[in-house]
Amino acid sequence: MVYDLFETQRAMMRPLADFAEATAKFLSGPLWGAVPHPVTQRVSASYELMHRLLKEYEKPEFGISNVEIGGKAVAVQEQVAIEKPFCRLLRFKRFSDDVSLLQKLKSDPTVLIVAPLSGHHSTLLRDTVRTMLRDHKVYITDWADARMVPTELGTFRLADYVAYIREFIAAIGPNVHVISVCQPTVPVLGAISLMASAGETAPRSMVMMGGPIDARKSPTAVNNLAMNKSYEWFENNVIYRVPANYPGAGRRVYPGFLQHTGFVAMNPDRHLSSHYDYFLDLIRGDNDDAQAHRRFYDEYNAVLDMDAAYYLDTIRLVFQDFGLVNGTWTVDGETVRPQDIRRTALLTIEGELDDISGAGQTQAAHDLCTGIPQASKSHFTAEGAGHYGIFSGRRWREQVYPMVRDFIAAHPQGAVEPTRRRSRADAAS
Repeated sequence: MVYDLFETQRAMMRPLADFAEATAKFLSGPLWGAVPHPVTQRVSASYELMHRLLKEYEKPEFGISNVEIGGKAVAVQEQVAIEKPFCRLLRFKRFSDDVSLLQKLKSDPTVLIVAPLSGHHSTLLRDTVRTMLRDHKVYITDWADARMVPTELGTFRLADYVAYIREFIAAIGPNVHVISVCQPTVPVLGAISLMASAGETAPRSMVMMGGPIDARKSPTAVNNLAMNKSYEWFENNVIYRVPANYPGAGRRVYPGFLQHTGFVAMNPDRHLSSHYDYFLDLIRGDNDDAQAHRRFYDEYNAVLDMDAAYYLDTIRLVFQDFGLVNGTWTVDGETVRPQDIRRTALLTIEGELDDISGAGQTQAAHDLCTGIPQASKSHFTAEGAGHYGIFSGRRWREQVYPMVRDFIAAHPQGAVEPTRRRSRADAAS
């Protein structure tokens, strides 16, 4: 019922959003814009802001057509490597006709970036991808909007998520380095643990950024909500069926608009201030700042639905039962044992000001991965960085990325085996 009401409201607001957009363009166009007037500018800015608040936000494009490497522009083509019902594995292939540069591109390490499936599209990691492309071959998971997946294709569980990651790692090859951002740190650790337990070739390294490996440590508002409400409360209050006007009609989902409401509710003053600043930028004619606002909210306001089975599995396992840290998590009958990981190096990254994954939650992976030599483990806390700052923006590019790049480069063959001291018997033989 709530989903249907939301769709009805959105349909009713669409004409008003279109009217506001047309009016704003008219008042700032050649007829009025040639003779600026304070009143006209304010009215135009008001309608532009109204349009932004009422419009529908579609999934953005990555839009990465080239990247600068060594002072030279390198063409980038987005390709679909694997397509599954609930996810596409994308590859950003780099091209160059410069012989010396081409050799570098071929020898660069390969990384799989596992984007979060927690409300936003994978394009939220556009800056992550663009920066990584300087020194790496890059793949990324592009999760599907569950409302667009027909019900005959089945449900999507947390176990399916783990299976997808396991399949993607195997398909890319043995030299891959895996980077998980936020939510996927848990299923990625689960997938690599199962691979290690089964004797499969594991990734060379895993970089875990701002994720709830152990949500009991420094719990945030997000953690507290998931911990203090019962599993039944989530099932009865945030799960709805997709309306009839989508391919996934009838599928049980956690709607993206509810997730978005939760995001905004965490920092309402910050969003209000941002929109007011945007209004002032429009009046002043500050196009650069206004465009930066548009880019951010085009991404932030574009959300997707999550399959109910996956969402509820995550609530129970990660935030209520703490199955990973308690050693009780099983995936289709197989126990997840991080202690079996021995050949995969581990780097954990946290933001000093992260208000989504608290301090110590990601670093907890070190206590679980006891089989990895200490020399192949590292942790980094980005000073002054919030949750988004560890994978996007200036702090990501200047503080975090150099750590990630150097860690991957230091482990081309995986974890470094500890040097065993020779005994007298060894020396005599």
